[in-house]
Amino acid sequence: MRKRPSRAVVPALAASALFLAAGCSVSPAESSSRADHARPAASSSARTDAGQPLAVAAAPEAAATSTAVARPGTSGGRAHRAALKVTSYDSKTRRAVISPVHKSGSGDKATGSPSSSSSASPSAGSTAKPHGTAVGDVIASAPAPGAPDGLLAKVTRVIGESGDGTEVQTAPTTLDALLGDDDAKGSVPVDPASFAIEKLLPDVQVSWARNGDAHVGPEGAKVPLGSLRIDVGAKVATAPGAPASASASVSGFVQVAPDVDFSYGGDAAGSGPGAAYLGVSGDWDAQWTVKGRAAASAQPVRVPFAKLHADPVLQVGPIPVVVNLDLTCYFQIAADGKVTVDVEQHLQGDFKAGGTFGPAQGWTPVDESHMTGSPVHTSVSAAGRVKAALGAEATVGLYGAVGVSADLAPYLRGEAAGSADVTTTTGSTAKTDGAATGSWALYGGVDLTGTLRMQLSIFGTPVFQRAIPLGALHREWKLADGHV
Repeated sequence: MRKRPSRAVVPALAASALFLAAGCSVSPAESSSRADHARPAASSSARTDAGQPLAVAAAPEAAATSTAVARPGTSGGRAHRAALKVTSYDSKTRRAVISPVHKSGSGDKATGSPSSSSSASPSAGSTAKPHGTAVGDVIASAPAPGAPDGLLAKVTRVIGESGDGTEVQTAPTTLDALLGDDDAKGSVPVDPASFAIEKLLPDVQVSWARNGDAHVGPEGAKVPLGSLRIDVGAKVATAPGAPASASASVSGFVQVAPDVDFSYGGDAAGSGPGAAYLGVSGDWDAQWTVKGRAAASAQPVRVPFAKLHADPVLQVGPIPVVVNLDLTCYFQIAADGKVTVDVEQHLQGDFKAGGTFGPAQGWTPVDESHMTGSPVHTSVSAAGRVKAALGAEATVGLYGAVGVSADLAPYLRGEAAGSADVTTTTGSTAKTDGAATGSWALYGGVDLTGTLRMQLSIFGTPVFQRAIPLGALHREWKLADGHV
């Protein structure tokens, strides 16, 4: 089981973040201040009487321990919300203890810590009737003790009873066993307070805002509703022989307001889904500054500064679908050790990324965004080159199985030839040193690399023979240039 980041900075559990973008355009994209627009929760029936698709909504806090059960192949065996909870789960033996949820008293709440992996032993010789759990049942549970990523499993054997509930042996299964021929599609906005955040550098600050005047972060920080912002500042290695005034540093912030996107299209023939999609979308805003003369390096130097984790629970009709999101934010710098820069870049836009399935083409990547970047301030001295990125490595999956991984790197690239010495500000003409000669240019861009992984077969789709690369997507645009 992977180690969880500390939850001391921001409380955890409920929603997500993934930063992905490619195919960028330079048309303006406005960042939005978003209210909570989650769709209402679906009823407990698998499909509405009118045959409409299942609603996809953020699971309410009261459903934090919700469980759905289906019994495929039997009359009335469609998925339904069950008055059961997973009391404990052992990932090594795949044994779970299932107990009834009582309508009053302490039984309303799941017992134990989510990190617990103990399972109770049944009473010797017990012949008590199991609490509504039988061989063939397919169970979907929100995060539970021993199953912090949620649980999606099929009961293969009822072992017996204990004081904690019914102990069962389980085996892996797929979502189509619960969703069958139903359809579901929706996007759920993220609660920024749901992320567990581990700071990897001393000078990292976290801010977020949501409805109800809830706010976390530095006094006066302006964060739109529904957005999470991470600020960082750090020194980097300075080129040997550079004056003290050319000490190198990187600072800035990343701000994101993501939605989780989920869809499933059932196949009436019962041979798995006819369509599926898992991904994220939302607004992106970042601003960062690169200063000084960074040391030359054969390979770009990458420095992680924060790790984030969330387990958003989507209520897909009666079924709790647990999405696992992990994100590592980093800055990266590459330079030749010659050029001294003082450049500030502002990048805004939106993004959408994930994997989509169709029976003809199988799984294919989805990646799109519209971003615009502008230099707030530019100063380039001497000849040389430098490239700095403020990016994120991210993974998204279901019930602990990683489905999509990606590395997004919005970057700023500067280069100068001759002895250029230029300073500019947005909306003004470059001021240059009269004795300088040469040329300079500044570029903004986005790089995206990533992989679709075979665990996306958790939808019930065919298993990959190998991982499918997203490819190396690249978009660059000129911010400013000149000759002196």
